[in-house]
Amino acid sequence: MNSSMISKIAKAKRYAEEPERIQFTRFEAKFRGENDVHTTNYDHGVWSCTCRFFQDWGHCSHTMAMQRVLGVTIPAEHRQGISAGLNTGPLMH
Repeated sequence: MNSSMISKIAKAKRYAEEPERIQFTRFEAKFRGENDVHTTNYDHGVWSCTCRFFQDWGHCSHTMAMQRVLGVTIPAEHRQGISAGLNTGPLMH
């Protein structure tokens, strides 16, 4: 492996340890709930989900779970139902 690739791999590892560098602007994900598969969306600060609860209340367990998983990679003002400091960073493996 050449030295350029080695330095890029090292940089990628460092970036992965600093998730605050990343800010999602939009995405779509399938969420397998207990009763059905739902589609959650995030588009420039606006969350949506295909579940009935979201349609009635404007937030749901699916979007709140996604916010916990994504942590600091979405702006704090768009993380509903997550108190500051309560393990709001992305999941680490």
